[in-house]
Amino acid sequence: MIPPSPVPAISAQKLKTYLRRFPQAKILVLGDLILDHYIWGTVNRVSPEAPVPVVHVNSESYRMGGAANVYHNIVTLGGQAELCGVIGHDADGKHILQGIPQSSQASTGVFVDKTRPTIKKTRVIAHNQQIVRFDVEQRNEVSQAIERKVIRHVASRLPDLSCIVISDYAKGLITEELMRQVKELAKSFGVPIIVDPKVEHMPYYVGVTAITPNHFEAKQAAGFLPTQDIAIAQIGQSLQQRLQCKAVVVTRGEEGMSIFERNGHTWTIPAVARQVYDVTGAGDTVISTLALALSVKAPIADAAILANQAAGIVVGMVGTATVTRLQLQQVLTHDLF
Repeated sequence: MIPPSPVPAISAQKLKTYLRRFPQAKILVLGDLILDHYIWGTVNRVSPEAPVPVVHVNSESYRMGGAANVYHNIVTLGGQAELCGVIGHDADGKHILQGIPQSSQASTGVFVDKTRPTIKKTRVIAHNQQIVRFDVEQRNEVSQAIERKVIRHVASRLPDLSCIVISDYAKGLITEELMRQVKELAKSFGVPIIVDPKVEHMPYYVGVTAITPNHFEAKQAAGFLPTQDIAIAQIGQSLQQRLQCKAVVVTRGEEGMSIFERNGHTWTIPAVARQVYDVTGAGDTVISTLALALSVKAPIADAAILANQAAGIVVGMVGTATVTRLQLQQVLTHDLF
């Protein structure tokens, strides 16, 4: 098994050219919409009732999560984005809608399902450390009626799109039938599909343009046990054989990224050496940047380099965060690799 080669050298000026084109991209983000709720406080003592910290609450905030965070990343990076997903008939769903411009197409694909709550993840943060997280969600598949609405919406928007992003958190929206029809529709319009997957849904994604699992997800999806010591080349190439994507992009944390193309080319990109504070939302940043770069015709290796740089910025922030086009431009100060 041949290990991935170092990614080809690329000039910072060329990467900045792609960045300048980001506003031309029109991307539909299809996936699980999540409201990220943060409770910020301090800890000065342990509870007398149980061996747990007592958090004195100073403030709370709400941020876009899941597919909504991918949407937000694309917008802050300068692209045009629309959302397609499901919220509940509740206050948390309204919080998500408040983060989407109502005067555009951006929210027309957000459907209300009165039978399930809006997905919410509440994190309690003290001294920049997460103390606990609790989730409100319903993980069963959406109804066929909602599924049909989503498919009709995707079909109506495809003529205007440069890319579809699937943000799959396995919360019920992404079904086998939905993906079968979305793939057929996208193929008929020549629109690429980029997927941030869940392992249990990997068979749904055969033949998509690109998929972005992390190392652990890729290992599982390729059929290996967590305890097995398997080279990344074998993992990536095995997964590529199973899925037949144009590219499998495996994110590897401190070891960077590895790219396995259907044509047999394999590349590795070293991680960006920055202080890591919080990896929350880093995968959303990777797929957002990758989709934007591919939308403006960047080769997969160049797109992955940009995504790697963006992820290096976002992990230096606490909480679900996004990267701006200016921030990404500022780190591109010299030629890479």
